[in-house]
Amino acid sequence: MRRMTIRIAVLLLAAGAIGFHGSFQNAAAQTYQRGQNVAPAFEGWVPNEDGTFSFLFGYMNRNWREELDVPVGEENSFSPGPADRGQPTHFLPRRNRFVFEVRVPADWGDKELVWTLTTNGVTERAYATLRPDYIVDNTVVMSETGALGAGSSDARIRGNQPPAITLEGPEELVALVGRPLTITVLVEDDGLLRSRRPSAPDPPETAEDSARADSIWSAPPTLSSRQLRPPSRITVQKVNGLFMSWFLYRGEGVEGGAGPEMAVGAEVGANDAGLAGAVTFDPPQIKVWEDTRAGANSPWAPLWVPPALPEDGRWTVDVTFDRPGTYLLRGRADDGGLYSDVEVKVVVRAAAS
Repeated sequence: MRRMTIRIAVLLLAAGAIGFHGSFQNAAAQTYQRGQNVAPAFEGWVPNEDGTFSFLFGYMNRNWREELDVPVGEENSFSPGPADRGQPTHFLPRRNRFVFEVRVPADWGDKELVWTLTTNGVTERAYATLRPDYIVDNTVVMSETGALGAGSSDARIRGNQPPAITLEGPEELVALVGRPLTITVLVEDDGLLRSRRPSAPDPPETAEDSARADSIWSAPPTLSSRQLRPPSRITVQKVNGLFMSWFLYRGEGVEGGAGPEMAVGAEVGANDAGLAGAVTFDPPQIKVWEDTRAGANSPWAPLWVPPALPEDGRWTVDVTFDRPGTYLLRGRADDGGLYSDVEVKVVVRAAAS
């Protein structure tokens, strides 16, 4: 009888494993390029020194390519209180954590702050409260964004502080369509989260060594089977290392953008709908959203290597706009675990014909 019980248990476990594997495969197959909605997310809250509190929000765009534009209003609003709480109107693909914060008074109590977002015909809400289990600190942020891997940390990592970012120039600028606009920031960091940037090889000592090195570097790149194997991760993982990146946060009064004439939804790189193709950055910017695909220019991607740091700490980008309107650009300095943001408002006018 005992042997039969064990056999039944083994069969049930095997069936469960097969079912789980099948469900996992189905879930992996159900990813979308476009057509899905964006879900708002409440990430937690932090206490402020003056006694007030800040609710932290992010979102999950269920599309891999479609970037959506939703102006502040009935389909992108907060309640109670003002509908506009500084939320984005341009939504990048996939998971974007700790995107913005909303400060509430010290006497907020047990009330809820609700972010309502309607995209591609689907309405979802995020409910923010001061429940004790939602409190966030720097270690939680680093863990949630993947800098700590499966959650391990030490005193050095826990002492990490966000980079300091200083905009060199005014916070409001004027640009012309098709004319590059240069933005420079100074970024300073404590360097506690060391990058995994490979060190430069030793210079060749002989002509034979030099010829061998030339043949290696001239050969087509090759990847090991381990590098080509899809990553197996129990949690999101992020490469540590400082970088600075700019992206579109809001657009107003832009034809085909987030305004009264808004066309919701745009494929990345498209120029005929939404704002996904209205702004071009040079050099191309590192993704601030969780692109986990191998080869992506993203700190969440396998094989990604942090960029070389400018010697003077100054990061410069040229931004070009293809249509008039008012744009809010956000720059994020990220050391892999923590981040700081800066914003620049740009009024773009049509170039004189």
